[in-house]
Amino acid sequence: SGMAHPIIGIDHFAFVVAIGLLAVTKQRGFWIPISFVLAALAGTGIHLMGMNLPVPEVAIALSVLIFGVLLALPKSPNVWVMTGLSAIAGIFHGYAYGESIVGAEMNALFAYLLGFTAIQLAIALGAYKVGKLAAELVDRTPMSLRFAGFAISGAGAAFMVSRLGL
Repeated sequence: SGMAHPIIGIDHFAFVVAIGLLAVTKQRGFWIPISFVLAALAGTGIHLMGMNLPVPEVAIALSVLIFGVLLALPKSPNVWVMTGLSAIAGIFHGYAYGESIVGAEMNALFAYLLGFTAIQLAIALGAYKVGKLAAELVDRTPMSLRFAGFAISGAGAAFMVSRLGL
């Protein structure tokens, strides 16, 4: 189930794609998805320790919206700001992942953590490869990535509206 959560949860999937595409736009951009995945592990730990984070589903929807906008901008913040924002988002995404595993035995917990870590890295790497190819072959500029940012931010806005019940 750890491998399924980031795929079945379309908000999580959209975010992981966004960080993979943002990595294309930055030197040392690989730190963006790495910080997310490590922070997601910490977020899961926070949930498993019984600590509460405020409005995690709203924070997740907001992260998709914000990272979509950042991808759509002609110039986004530097890689270290993006890495920090990615880590903050990772804590909330990981917290939500923890909901699925509360009360599990250690073997199941380890397998779940390994699964969602591996699939997130695979999705981010896949998005990175596709984004790199699009930027190099399609238009020689990151314009195709900006269009992806518009689509992801639209999805984030839809997630936000649904989370707020509007």
